[in-house]
Amino acid sequence: MFKIGDIEMKNRVVLAPMAGVCNSAFRLTVKEFGAGLVCAEMVSDKGIIFKNEKTMNMLYIDEREKPLSLQIFGGEKKTLVEAAKFVDQNTNADIIDINMGCPVPKITKCDAGAKWLLDPNKIYEMVSAVTAEVEKPVTVKMRMGWDEDHIYAIKNAQAVERAGGKAVALHGRTRVQMYEGTANWDIIREVKQNLNIPLIGNGDVKTPQDAKRMLDETGVDGVMIGRAALGNPWMIYSTVKFLETGELMDEPSVREKIDVCILHMDRLIALKNEDIAVREMRKHAAWYLKGIRGNAKARNAINECNSREDIVILLNALVLEMEEKERNASEAV
Repeated sequence: MFKIGDIEMKNRVVLAPMAGVCNSAFRLTVKEFGAGLVCAEMVSDKGIIFKNEKTMNMLYIDEREKPLSLQIFGGEKKTLVEAAKFVDQNTNADIIDINMGCPVPKITKCDAGAKWLLDPNKIYEMVSAVTAEVEKPVTVKMRMGWDEDHIYAIKNAQAVERAGGKAVALHGRTRVQMYEGTANWDIIREVKQNLNIPLIGNGDVKTPQDAKRMLDETGVDGVMIGRAALGNPWMIYSTVKFLETGELMDEPSVREKIDVCILHMDRLIALKNEDIAVREMRKHAAWYLKGIRGNAKARNAINECNSREDIVILLNALVLEMEEKERNASEAV
C-alpha cells in the first residue's frame, strides 16, 4: 500500500498516462484487472480554459475507475493554475498530475512537458502556484532529464516536493531518448534516496518480474506500467498477483483476449460514438491480437472495418480458427 496525500492505493501498481490511449474505456478495463491507481491521458490547460468540446469530454471519469489521477499540461503559470482549479472543483479526479515528461516537439515548443526539465526553478514556481490554489493532491510525472548533458532529476524532484507536490513519477529516460534505448533505473534509485514524498518508477517494466525488480532495486513506492499494458490488461493483474504471492499467472486464452477486446470496444462506443470508436479500436485490436499466431490477416482486415459488427465477426472467426487448430493439434498427439 502507499498513499498520495490522503488518497490510499490498494496496491503499488499504477497505469501510466498514455496520450491517445488512456480514456475512460481503457482505464476502466485496466482498473478491473486490479491497478491500484489509473492515470488519465494528458489534457491541455488552454483546452480546459476555453471549454474545447473534445478537451471537456476527456475529463469524464467513471466512478469505478477511482482512485484516478488526471493529468494536465501547459507552459504558462496563469493558464495552468486556472485549469488545475477547474479540475479540482469540477471533476471527480482524486489527484491532479502535471505533465513534465512529454517529449513531442508540439508540446515542448509551448514550454510545456519535458521542457520544464531544464529549469528546477520553473518547476518550483509552477507547482507551488498550483498547490496553493487546489485542494486535491498535486503530483508530477517527469523524465530524468532533457538529454545526457542536462540531467537534473534529483533537483527537479526536490523542487516538486518543496512546492507542495505529494508524489513524483519518474521515467528513466531523457527527452532526447523519446521511447528508445534503455531506462536508467540508477537515476530512479538516486532520486528515491533524496526524496521524502512517494516516488513511482517508470520505464522498461515489461513483465511482473521487472516490476518486482524495480521495487527491490530502486526502493520506489510504486511501479508504473505503460506500453506493456496495451492490449494486455492481464499484465496489470499478473503484476499485482506476483507482487502479492510470488506466483505467475497463466497467459490468457485467445477467447479471453477477444472477449476483453470486445468489452473495451463497447465501452469506447458508449464513451464516444461507433464511428470514432471503431477507428480507435483498430490500434487496440492489433495490440490485443499480439502474440496470437497468424494474426496478421485479421489485423489487416480490422483496419478496413467501419462497424462494431464487422470487427466482432472477424474477432470471433479468429477465435474459432485458433480453437480448431488447438483441437487438431491435441488429437494428433
